[in-house]
Amino acid sequence: MAAKKTQKANKAQKTQQPDVPQFFRLSVEVGDLGAAVAFYNQLLALEGRKQPGARCYYGAGPVTLSVLDVSSQGKPHPAAKALYFTVRDLDAAFARAKALNCLSRESVHDAPGGGIVVRPWGERSFYAEDPWQNPLCFVEAGTIYPG
Repeated sequence: MAAKKTQKANKAQKTQQPDVPQFFRLSVEVGDLGAAVAFYNQLLALEGRKQPGARCYYGAGPVTLSVLDVSSQGKPHPAAKALYFTVRDLDAAFARAKALNCLSRESVHDAPGGGIVVRPWGERSFYAEDPWQNPLCFVEAGTIYPG
């Protein structure tokens, strides 16, 4: 009897709360998985977890970054406007990006995208790009603009 009451309470609770989608994985397309793993391992200072299907996963907080080799099917398509990562040590992330020669050459609000800058909205950040033109942004934790 108690189990039936619990099931009814859980069902009522589910109908009252909105079913908000939770973002859990983002895939970026690359043209060479080995080169991509070496790049992201160095840039993120993490070891990726190779997966079946020509992909490698990186734990990035509650979201998994999936690096997917699509070279057998065609040319990679760049990701959305930018993938944003928070880091505690922005200077260390910047040094890794600089060593990989992947800093953005674009301007962001009249400031160099590839330089560490406090943006007009308060974030201390820099922009980079992987070898397949996937745009990346690294933001210092504690300066994130929540909107």
